[in-house]
Amino acid sequence: MPRKPLPEPLQIGSFTAATANELGVSRKRLRQADVFIPSRGIRLPLYGTSEPAANLRAYTVLDSSSVVTHHSAARVWDGSLPAWMQADWRIHVARGRHEGKPRRRNVVGHRLTFLSGEVEIHDGVRVTSPARTWLDLAAFLEVDELIALGDSLVVSHDQDFPYPRTAITTIEGLRRMVAAHPGMRGMKTARLALPEIRVGSDSPQETRMRLILARSGLGEPVLNYVVRNGWGQAAVWPDAAYPERRVALQYDGDHHGDPQQYLRDIKRQATTERLGWREIRVGKDDLEGDKPFLVEKVRAALGYMLRERTVGAPKSLKSGPQLYVRAEETEASA
Repeated sequence: MPRKPLPEPLQIGSFTAATANELGVSRKRLRQADVFIPSRGIRLPLYGTSEPAANLRAYTVLDSSSVVTHHSAARVWDGSLPAWMQADWRIHVARGRHEGKPRRRNVVGHRLTFLSGEVEIHDGVRVTSPARTWLDLAAFLEVDELIALGDSLVVSHDQDFPYPRTAITTIEGLRRMVAAHPGMRGMKTARLALPEIRVGSDSPQETRMRLILARSGLGEPVLNYVVRNGWGQAAVWPDAAYPERRVALQYDGDHHGDPQQYLRDIKRQATTERLGWREIRVGKDDLEGDKPFLVEKVRAALGYMLRERTVGAPKSLKSGPQLYVRAEETEASA
């Protein structure tokens, strides 16, 4: 006999056994194979399609003094976490400094002090704000990992981009959070990471690409740059760019192996080159090692564009190729 479906409110995310009882669901039904019991009093439908916040909702519904924090809060905010932290699926929950730590199966309990605005309600879950989540994780992450997390929380793209994004916090918000907690664990890491966080990186790999180039002596590439066509319309959206040299960088993640994405990449590269730019495609292997090959690829591209664009330049300008590049850019934008 087919099992009776759970009521619709229980099919999306975690719920408490008390809530199920209020909706007339029997204890026997909650013990069937399609319902997982992650902790006492909490149930989770196994075949739901809920977001992380919904899966964590019951932890704060069950205990009104609890707040989702650390790794778990970063998942709620879709923050970039390193692989080793992504593998830790324990739930991080905190209570106030003068209360007892939450103690239950698969839960890491904390006692923390929260200032005004550092706890938010998101999709029914009490969770640390994006900026507070970033600072809490400073005690666990390396500097570059914390930069990548910060980039993922401040990322935004305006209406010129195919998929506009709105930041969930700002660099200034992170700066205020650091200033509000001078004695907190991880403060040294937070202060080292903060100056290198930028708006515009969509993935930790893009952050790593930017950091490698910024520290290589080639200069920091520009993020959120839009390459426009002759009518001023947005045509290409590189992951990073050196606009004065007309060099665009595109990071090819795993999804670029998809046949349809591959065709889109070829079309994008053709458009980029037709507009007088050179596209450098960067893969994971280009970022590896003590001397990443990315640096050589970009150095060669920057030098190539300089040589190509000084051909035919007036003799008075050939002695200063950088001046020639800037003059051409000025004419193109006029």
